[in-house]
Amino acid sequence: MGTLQRWQANITKRASNGLLRELRVEERMIDFASNDYLGLARNSTFQKSLLEIAVQNPALMTGSASSRLITGNSSIKEDVEGFLAKRYDVESALLFPSGYIANLSLLSALPQRGDTVIVDESIHRSVHDACSLNQANKWKFRHQDLNHLEALLKRAKGQCWVVVESVYSMDGDIAALRELAQLANLYGAHLIVDEAHAVGVFGDGLIPTYGLQSQVFACILTYGKAMGLHGAAVLGSEALKSYLINFASPFIYSTAMPDLMALSIQAGYQFLDQNAHLAVELQDRITFYETEMLAEVSKSLLTPIQPVIIPDINKLRSITKAIKAHGFHVYAVLPPTVAEGTGRLRISIHQYNSREEIKQLVELIKSNT
Repeated sequence: MGTLQRWQANITKRASNGLLRELRVEERMIDFASNDYLGLARNSTFQKSLLEIAVQNPALMTGSASSRLITGNSSIKEDVEGFLAKRYDVESALLFPSGYIANLSLLSALPQRGDTVIVDESIHRSVHDACSLNQANKWKFRHQDLNHLEALLKRAKGQCWVVVESVYSMDGDIAALRELAQLANLYGAHLIVDEAHAVGVFGDGLIPTYGLQSQVFACILTYGKAMGLHGAAVLGSEALKSYLINFASPFIYSTAMPDLMALSIQAGYQFLDQNAHLAVELQDRITFYETEMLAEVSKSLLTPIQPVIIPDINKLRSITKAIKAHGFHVYAVLPPTVAEGTGRLRISIHQYNSREEIKQLVELIKSNT
């Protein structure tokens, strides 16, 4: 069988299983699918503040034209990295074009042959892809199971790296960061935390909220979610920054983030400082959703990611179609993105979702499940 025939066979097999991915331009619907938790991607006031930055310096509108090691570096990027390091009370920050590239850089460059990388089984795909580029042993611990993690830490060889998300992108649950930091310290492991879905939702993220900066080896911040922008940053020591600049291939060989995006990230933090009510309103909407959906709220910290597990793929597709027919944009997450038997509606609650919209959505979910 030739290459094209193999591709077509794989595509046909995926389609027959109801798992084929396709790009679509969605109609304008009530948004319960995006990661724009605080509404910054649609906030006209925030958009105007970014436009003012560009108008004042039109040269910011174009790209960096090379990697940062050639001509893509700038005083603007270095100033924004200094701003981030000071804000988070860490030694250094390093900007990346995306969270995926940030994770790829960290986990492809840091672990060496003979080391052990232990990841939560629900960690983002970018971490798994990054580990395929290093020569360390990669183990998975059961989701949020600290006893299983400790058992693996006891067996780990070489330098051990523990990689988790502070808020998990598919389950919406919060990692036990204090306990993870204690375990990592006990066994001499380096803890790496991806804060992609926490930044903005919980202030600057859960690591600074808990005061754990000194106990986390590296933190990944992603700005394409609640910040409504693009790009990412890795926080850590000066030694970590220097090592990534020298040995992280995805950083070395990627065109640098445009200066406009770097300045937009700084502007995003300043906008959130001036509009703290957005996160408060988001928590109110989430509380309302959980109360309508579950009749009770059991946690003090609520995340906007609210999965509804529907194991039957055909039923999941049917329910998704029915809800969309009423003008609500929801997203069905299918295997292999999640484990077999755990297909789900990944409901995202936003600050701009009204209580009436949330109530209608809950009624649609309940009437179709």
